Amino acid sequence: MTGPVLVLVGAPSSGKTTVGTALADLLGVPFRDTDADVEAAAGQTVADLFVEHGEPHFRALEEQAVARALAEHDGVLALGGGAVLCAATRERLVGYGRGGGTVVWLDVDLASAAERVGLGRTRPVLGLNPRATLRTMLAARAPLYAEVATLTVATGDREPGAVVAEVAAAVCPQRVGP
Repeated sequence: MTGPVLVLVGAPSSGKTTVGTALADLLGVPFRDTDADVEAAAGQTVADLFVEHGEPHFRALEEQAVARALAEHDGVLALGGGAVLCAATRERLVGYGRGGGTVVWLDVDLASAAERVGLGRTRPVLGLNPRATLRTMLAARAPLYAEVATLTVATGDREPGAVVAEVAAAVCPQRVGP
């Protein structure tokens, strides 16, 4: 199989970057985040893209970034929280999973997500009322994450190390200790 060692999906604050970088270090492979790819290509932050060009523009750039990363990257890949909103991206992820790849849904509960997000302005989709927006987002996106996932790991109220260990044991048991 070509492509990433594994792909991480999940809501904002589910731990994709934290868990993904730790997994990449553990497995000795590179880490890649499609939000960072979009920012590098556009020369703007995700937040600025949302404000200046709108969500549809950002989502189009995101779809392209995911397609490229799935084709090119051979390490741990983290997708933006809303990448699964795109039907073409979901099809690519399902195909990747059917081809033997692992798509890990880092499933976070509302209380943990709200605590992690805080009141930061770096997450433009959360708007003015992050907790209410998170509640709606988690409910709406859960079926989409479930559709593409080959493995679901709960991250709420857990230390990153425990999540990393669970994912690594499931994905690459021969590469991690007992």
